[in-house]
Amino acid sequence: MDAQPESQIVDAVLNAISEQRLPAGAKLGEQALSELFNCNRANVRRALASLAAKQVVELRPNRGAFVVTPSAQEAREIFQARRAIERTIARQAVARVRDEDVAYLRANIAAETEARARRDKPAELRLSQQFHMYLARLSGNRVLERFLAELTMRSTLILGMYPSAKHACSNCDDHVGIVDALMARDEELLLRLTDEHLRHLEAELNFDLPPVSSVSLKDQLLGSPA
Repeated sequence: MDAQPESQIVDAVLNAISEQRLPAGAKLGEQALSELFNCNRANVRRALASLAAKQVVELRPNRGAFVVTPSAQEAREIFQARRAIERTIARQAVARVRDEDVAYLRANIAAETEARARRDKPAELRLSQQFHMYLARLSGNRVLERFLAELTMRSTLILGMYPSAKHACSNCDDHVGIVDALMARDEELLLRLTDEHLRHLEAELNFDLPPVSSVSLKDQLLGSPA
């Protein structure tokens, strides 16, 4: 059986979660996915099993598949894990960074700022994740890179589920300081700013009012919600 439909489903779900189009708790119906991706339900089941292994989908007996709904405690644990991993990544990256890496990261920040200015939330989220994943690749540790890919996906889901009550952007310039410290090869400052950045994100979580989405599964997976 051609695995392409399974890869398409997995990629579509992951992309939708990373852009906060697909919210926590969303049901991923087998029939709906089969129709959307023009494949049989066996393909869908294998794709959902793969997503469950990545801990972004929960398979509930006799109920179906749902995007995971992290509790407040799980959210805190995920950010704690990110702080531990990204400190190690930063420590290794500062010893390997080159001028072209700094240039790439500054260009990424500029693109992220432009996306924020035009209120393109999906693009802003993609670029923010890209920033962190570039640092992970720069560390040269592929195991940490894989761990961080999962954690950034899950933390993006959390940020969409528990959005800031302040609607502010107190951490918007954090990436700039991180790159400045990286360029200066200042490990102590880099570690502190990396830790502060993740604490800023966690501090803005609002656990009182999780969002409810009425957008169709098709729009969540294949296009931006209106």
